[in-house]
Amino acid sequence: MNALNASLTACRRDIDEKHLDVLDGVRVLLSFIVGWFHIWQQSWLMPIGFVGPFYVNLDYIPRSGYAAVDGLIFLSALLMFLPYAGNDRVPDAKAYYRRRLIRIVPAYALAVLVAFFVDALPQHRYATEWEATRDLLAHFTFTHNLFPFSYTGSPLNGVLWTLAVEMQAYLLFPWLCRAYKRHPLLTAAGMLGVAFGYRYYVSGLEDTALYINQLPAFFDIYLLGFLSAGIIHALRARLKDESLILKVFFTGLMLLAGWLYLSLMKDQAAENDIENIRLGQLNRRFMIGVTLSMFCIGACFSLPAVRFLLGNPLMRFLAVLSYEFYIWHQTMAVHLKEMRLIPSVSDTPWADFEIDWQWPYTIACFMLPLSLAVILTYQYERPVSAWLNKRRTQ
Repeated sequence: MNALNASLTACRRDIDEKHLDVLDGVRVLLSFIVGWFHIWQQSWLMPIGFVGPFYVNLDYIPRSGYAAVDGLIFLSALLMFLPYAGNDRVPDAKAYYRRRLIRIVPAYALAVLVAFFVDALPQHRYATEWEATRDLLAHFTFTHNLFPFSYTGSPLNGVLWTLAVEMQAYLLFPWLCRAYKRHPLLTAAGMLGVAFGYRYYVSGLEDTALYINQLPAFFDIYLLGFLSAGIIHALRARLKDESLILKVFFTGLMLLAGWLYLSLMKDQAAENDIENIRLGQLNRRFMIGVTLSMFCIGACFSLPAVRFLLGNPLMRFLAVLSYEFYIWHQTMAVHLKEMRLIPSVSDTPWADFEIDWQWPYTIACFMLPLSLAVILTYQYERPVSAWLNKRRTQ
């Protein structure tokens, strides 16, 4: 009971603190939606059926779950800018790069090396040594999303393209932050112009596979993250003793945003061929960012019970694990399926909709990456980051 009261108290005051606990919950929800999509691709377990007397169809959520990656990038942008919102500080480029490298690279490097040496090489997935070398080089320079051979054609972990986009954004951030603080309207117009101009160009291409997830396609998402951070900072300063009416208002804003987000996902799930799916995601990206901005702003100032649901200790713990879970879930799901560790009657239980295989397989595909994430986060990632930080201060 004391722990529960402490958690509720923390959630009541989280708008006054640097760390926004409710965003931990948002990160977990988005990470799990992406995970659900990749696991659903392997299991074909349809979330359709009766819950008591009610017929529930959530098929559109995993079917369009890949678009939740856009939400994770938005959230990254919000948190990236939040420490600099409402003050005169700008990031020191050298120190900022060092922090980002220490945070991102240890887990990422392990994932790349395991995929390369444990899977790709033993399975002879490269035709020549040069193909293997260039793929590895592209991944370790975070440019692998720029080339067909290391993006759409790479045998390495497919979800890692997002880390390339993020690292490229981190490279630009110290300069974007300075520009945005000095000339906010001009910088915002430039970021919007880049994003929409790039999308207009891509929409005219015959094959958009390589282009829809390049950094310019996310410039408006990063802008929305900056704007959201500024709004949250401004509201935190003005709403320290917010009234019940305001809490209800922001809760309503959050719920409205959630409904709008799900509506966008339904429309995205209805796209009927690969090119329309890609262009649909590209063209809905800005509105996805807008709805998530509304959701996060609303959540930060919502009713205490809502803040507790998103910012409780379990959500904080899962948020800590979300990076490792994101890195490993897809490749583990594929290998778990290939190894046939879950018993089945049919040789293709996913295609035959063998429910007694689909449910255990789906549960295992969530639990095994989470278990691995616990081990890697606390026994590898954090110790390595602590050692690197210690070396930096010596």
